[in-house]
Amino acid sequence: MKIEILGAGCPKCKQLTSNTEAALKELNAEAEISKVTDIDKITGYGVIITPAFVVDGEVISAGKVLSREEIKNVLSK
Repeated sequence: MKIEILGAGCPKCKQLTSNTEAALKELNAEAEISKVTDIDKITGYGVIITPAFVVDGEVISAGKVLSREEIKNVLSK
């Protein structure tokens, strides 16, 4: 599984990354997490508001910091 956090590195992006890492740990799951800061790549996903949460190329959320529970629900599917 590949997870991408799209954003410029703002506090919300960092919180989303932290929540993602915590959710993966709680699920005892592994994933490749990458941070995408290139604006062209971000807009290439159709995202105009960050942070955005992308799993295996699919934008799950944009403009919101997902909680650990929300992330766990997405990753459990």
